[in-house]
Amino acid sequence: MGNSTSCCVSSSPKLRRNAHSRLEPYRPEPELSREDTGCNLQHISDRENIDELNMEYNPSDHPRASTIFLSKSQTDVLLPNKKVREKRKSLYVNHLTHIAESKQHPSGPMRRKYSSCSTIFLDDSTVSQPNLKYTIKCVSLAIYYHIKNRNVDGRMLLDIFDEKLHPLSKSEVPSDYDKHDPEQKQIYRFVRTLFSAAQLTAECAIVTLVYLERLLTYAEIDICPANWKRIVLGAILLASKVWDDQAVWNVDYCQILKDITVEDMNELERQFLELLQFNINVPSSVYAKYYFDLRSLSEANNLSFPLEPLSRDKAQKLEAISRLCDDRYKDLRKAAKKRSVSADNLTVVRWSPAIIS
Repeated sequence: MGNSTSCCVSSSPKLRRNAHSRLEPYRPEPELSREDTGCNLQHISDRENIDELNMEYNPSDHPRASTIFLSKSQTDVLLPNKKVREKRKSLYVNHLTHIAESKQHPSGPMRRKYSSCSTIFLDDSTVSQPNLKYTIKCVSLAIYYHIKNRNVDGRMLLDIFDEKLHPLSKSEVPSDYDKHDPEQKQIYRFVRTLFSAAQLTAECAIVTLVYLERLLTYAEIDICPANWKRIVLGAILLASKVWDDQAVWNVDYCQILKDITVEDMNELERQFLELLQFNINVPSSVYAKYYFDLRSLSEANNLSFPLEPLSRDKAQKLEAISRLCDDRYKDLRKAAKKRSVSADNLTVVRWSPAIIS
């Protein structure tokens, strides 16, 4: 009480300023390396450098990598045969006209049909609206080549895809179920049954093939007679949920495949996603690559899409779609148009009516 000093008395602002003035100037610390800080995270610029990735092993992720099924179809042992090569050439013929001509001239040779000024032959399959029947046929053919030309280097067989451990029906699985390769017709019937019962679209079939090749690449497995049905089933199950707005539930597949349980379908979907590393993204460029490679596969195997003469109604629909796209990109063309252009690069759009007979 009688002391002249107290703990509550603080120094004056002047003294505080003098105390700060005696501090050393700020010196930035040297920048620590990634090893000194113990941070092993990769920089984003290193992770997104796609050019350094091995494009050959990522066909389902990058549009510049060639698809696996097309390369396997080109390594077929029957391909060097000249007759087979001639048979697999793209014909681009009108099948209905060929049938009519064969009836009129049974002994005469079949002639190819080409587009002319008066008649244009088109198929009803586009990248945005593929033909369902022929897309399923092409996907089945791609799966067939995957099985036929698989690597026989003793790759592991995952239990979740083994049909012996997880049968799709109550009928007894033969002892040599993993010895005989399925025919293309058998694969087509299996895929067509699922697509017809679940009412899936042709785009879903293309995404199914993307997921199938992504699984084979990520999990480093091969599709073989022992696992092809469950791998295809898992790819269709996942593609239908990702692509279609109104996805088919797992219990609906149990009604299609009567002897499979919901728990088995759930486990198949879960492990399929884990093997894909939850990468279910399909870029539009990858989708378009698979579509056109499937068309190349169909042409090489004499499975060309049916051609029909361009009718007046279809021509009007194509014209309407063309005008819609023209109006959609009109503003973009105006924004990109320069104020002055060279006469050498000047192009004028000319509209000419099409004569359809």
